[in-house]
Amino acid sequence: MSHLVSKLKFNSDGLIPTIVQDHKTGVVLMLAYMNKESFKLTASTRKVHFYSRSRQKLWCKGESSGNIQRLKEIYIDCDLDTVLVKVEQVGGAACHTGHRSCFYSKYNGEKLKVCGKPVFDPKKVYSK
Repeated sequence: MSHLVSKLKFNSDGLIPTIVQDHKTGVVLMLAYMNKESFKLTASTRKVHFYSRSRQKLWCKGESSGNIQRLKEIYIDCDLDTVLVKVEQVGGAACHTGHRSCFYSKYNGEKLKVCGKPVFDPKKVYSK
């Protein structure tokens, strides 16, 4: 594991972009960033961890909402600078807005159109 981590090309902030994809449907759920610690935790615990750029801290996806991501597979791109994790999305939603995917807005050439409805109400989930 540490041998692989040493080969990954983390950016100058020590982060690597990480695409999260549903392992059954192929739907892209989100994009986040991992640092070395979150990558190792993800591999060892089989729960997906990230590094939050806005909060400047390590976090386990779903720690607040309960919508955890169970790791199924890890892929690394050919340049060793992007990670793809295939997951089982527990709770039905990956996005903090309550949508299944963070990619719920579609650009139609003039504006964004919201596609789909939230799976949960974020005001109720994050007000705990």
